[in-house]
Amino acid sequence: MKKAPEKQIIFKISLLSISLFLMMAPQISSALPLMYKAFPGVNQTAVQTLSTIPNFGIVLGLVISPFLVKFLGEKVTILTGLLLTLISGVFPMFASAYTPILISRFLIGLGIGTFNSLAVSLIPEFYSQDEEEMATMIGYQNVMSSIGAALSSFLVSYLVTISWHAAFAIYFLVIPALILFTLFVPLKKQPVVTSQHEARPKQSINSKVILIAGLMFAIFAFYMPMAYELPSLIVSQQMGTASTAALIAGLSTLIGIPIGASFGFFFKRLHDKIFPLGFILVTLGFLITALSPNIAILFGGVIVLGFGFGLGVPYMYNWLDWSAPSNSVNLATTIVLVLVNVGCALSPSLLALIATPLGLNHPRGIMLISTCAFLVIAIYATIHYLGVHKANVAKEAAHSKEPHNVH
Repeated sequence: MKKAPEKQIIFKISLLSISLFLMMAPQISSALPLMYKAFPGVNQTAVQTLSTIPNFGIVLGLVISPFLVKFLGEKVTILTGLLLTLISGVFPMFASAYTPILISRFLIGLGIGTFNSLAVSLIPEFYSQDEEEMATMIGYQNVMSSIGAALSSFLVSYLVTISWHAAFAIYFLVIPALILFTLFVPLKKQPVVTSQHEARPKQSINSKVILIAGLMFAIFAFYMPMAYELPSLIVSQQMGTASTAALIAGLSTLIGIPIGASFGFFFKRLHDKIFPLGFILVTLGFLITALSPNIAILFGGVIVLGFGFGLGVPYMYNWLDWSAPSNSVNLATTIVLVLVNVGCALSPSLLALIATPLGLNHPRGIMLISTCAFLVIAIYATIHYLGVHKANVAKEAAHSKEPHNVH
């Protein structure tokens, strides 16, 4: 008897392959120092924008994605996004003028944004009948984006020794995913809706989706200093060079991979305890990193932080799947991912706004602010867990055979 497509390994690999590129847009940042010299008439801040502008493209892609899905269907929307990511991603290999490259960097974000929410929301579409397998697949989805970030980071560290143009060759990695998704993910084009009056009310959000979106904005806004302040911390404290920072960033991403892959295992045993546990570990990791006197302790802090983040973020997406109104998971995921990308894009400005009046506008100070922010999130997560646990106990006492999830 032939397996259902969603049970086949090649289907799972193909479905998850598009997640490789969700965190790949900014991975060319290590090529920026070479690019400063390539654009003599452009100031350094404008060159740095080449690393951050994809986030704004992603936001636009997330906004237009539901409309593309409505008219083209999920599969064509994803394939269109992958093609745009490929073409705009490799364009700077063959260009030398700043403005066309800036536009291509915006377009790569737009391409990624068109399939960003679908990379997450397709999982419950195929696995909603099996909560544990859905949790496992969401964990793997998080792993794939980490693999993409780590792989591209290590590739860039080599390619940049050739030239800054060569660094953009990492986006040729889109080609295998494009082929796999085309051949092995059998998504049908959306049927024409016979009654728009019936369909539209289903696309809605509730207060829980808004809460989760707000939390995800804060989580990513305060997590991003690990990307842009870690090199400064290492260099300013004479713990190593920028290359040391790049190596630690790549290794920490790799360490997060088995954590994400094990999310289903942890979820099966801990359920809602994962929420406070994950963000307590993130808080502890930031504290260790902020106060570390040497590179060994700093690396330990990064590991603790990565472990917590690998538990906490997949839990948030599971919580979103449980909480979103029926048939509105894609809309809810889109809203959350828009706020995630806005949080990433605004992080430096937001942290500077908080740090400057406090006299903490330096790497250790920024890390301490993130520590305090995650402490607040961890306290909220603990209160949330205690409320859910109390409700579950009361519910099980009254209806011993009913499902336990209350979110």
